[in-house]
Amino acid sequence: MLIAAVAAGALVAASGVALGIWATSDGDGTSEEATAASSADRTGGSDEAAGTAGRSPSPSPTRSYPLSRAPRTIPAVREHTAERGPGWRPAKGHRVVVADPVLADEGRLIAGELGLAYAGEKDDRRAGDLRLELNRGAGANPESYTMTVRGGRVTVSAPGEAGVFYGTRTLKQEIRGAGSAPEGVVRDEPAKQRRGFMLDMARKHFSAGWIEDRIRELGDLKFNEIGLHFSDDQGFRIESDSHPEIVSPDHLTKAQVKKIVDLAESRHITVVPEIDSPGHLGAVIAAHPDLQLRNADGGAVRGAIDISKPESARIVDDLLNEFAGLFPGGQWHLGGDEYQALVVSDPEASFPGLAAAAREKYGPGATVEDLTTGWLNDRAATVRAHDRTPRAWNDGFFRDTSVKADEDIRVAYWTGKEIGARQPAEYLSEGREVVNYNDEFLYYVLGEPLTFVYPTGQRIYEQWNPRVLRGTTAVSERHDEQILGGSLAVWCDLPRSQTEEQVAAGIRMPLRATVQKLWDPDRPELSWSEFRALADRLD
Repeated sequence: MLIAAVAAGALVAASGVALGIWATSDGDGTSEEATAASSADRTGGSDEAAGTAGRSPSPSPTRSYPLSRAPRTIPAVREHTAERGPGWRPAKGHRVVVADPVLADEGRLIAGELGLAYAGEKDDRRAGDLRLELNRGAGANPESYTMTVRGGRVTVSAPGEAGVFYGTRTLKQEIRGAGSAPEGVVRDEPAKQRRGFMLDMARKHFSAGWIEDRIRELGDLKFNEIGLHFSDDQGFRIESDSHPEIVSPDHLTKAQVKKIVDLAESRHITVVPEIDSPGHLGAVIAAHPDLQLRNADGGAVRGAIDISKPESARIVDDLLNEFAGLFPGGQWHLGGDEYQALVVSDPEASFPGLAAAAREKYGPGATVEDLTTGWLNDRAATVRAHDRTPRAWNDGFFRDTSVKADEDIRVAYWTGKEIGARQPAEYLSEGREVVNYNDEFLYYVLGEPLTFVYPTGQRIYEQWNPRVLRGTTAVSERHDEQILGGSLAVWCDLPRSQTEEQVAAGIRMPLRATVQKLWDPDRPELSWSEFRALADRLD
């Protein structure tokens, strides 16, 4: 919720614009000084007018300025303390300085974006400086930050590098939208730790340049996660050394992926890879048809691997181990959804081989669901060995099985339409952590197959929040801390339905609405039309 100090009777004016109107009878200054302050602000500063461009004007007596207003950004800042003063705008000769060498990347980036000189580590303070600082505090949210605009300077401080980066995003947006940053103090932090965008690049090949452009967009919006679903029935889209036979003709090289990962890291974005199994493995099965699951009649099951065969586990683990070296982030998506052996009325009768394997491994009462849960746990162990936190789609978790999914596997909740669907509260009551992918709000499915429709930013903005996991009803507030965040997802079921450019345009406002509600789930201050107009102004 936005908190702004507003004085009774304060004039409403654009931030940083001096009115040049104040009483001279109280001894605070003279009318000539007020006139000079107003003129200096309109011309970019009296020093610039005198031929010494780049030096901010000395602050005039504070009563010559109206109270500032909060920056207008996406997502909105959560707290702003208004003050009187000229604000700050970038000018020739202004410096970006850092108090810690680890902030060099953040400093160079914002310097280039605002056309300022990057001066590196400096202890002196000059007019016009933008200073980036680390202020490490025990227990502080590393993504929080404070931005202070005062006395012709800006200081961004935070407990962690990510927080400093987000402070520079706020500054960049405000300069772009309003031309100047308002006097005062912003204190800001996200409500949710996982703010994501997921791309199905398996069904549709996306160019490396397009993905890099999305990362830049996500970074400016304070997203911190991009999921890459790069393996499915239709394709395997990243170069592989361990199994080159499964790679699709249209794919990204490892060098291209490394560049994507490096760019994401520079924006404090984690790349979350997904190799979905034991379903959605058609590209792998095409090169290894002996691993395809077959039913009791010998019929092949599309996309499903036979999890009773040791070779199936071996090839998937080969891939998980190989790509752990390419994706260094701490998250890993294991998929686990829509295994076709479990969409029939009697899995044990339809797939006797799986039933026999389940009983052999887990005892006489074990079921195909137990065997499938064991598969998920084994793959989680593989990525856990690389210090990754696993997650899986909610329909990969089952009710009343003797084998339980490992407690640290996070639930990626997307649907309630599967056989035996469980309400979100069941997962939460088990103590599980959940990431929200609600398919009724956050699924952008190319071609709009089945009942899917393209999500609108307005519907997300006005009706969704992170506790709305299924349908339109929010779960109890007592589970809020277990809901780690959410992700807008692009699925390419009908890949030729849209071009890359159309996808980028189609997700533009849904992305902005999603991150607004992940940063601050409360009802936004701006109306939808105002929010959309702000987005147009900032882009």
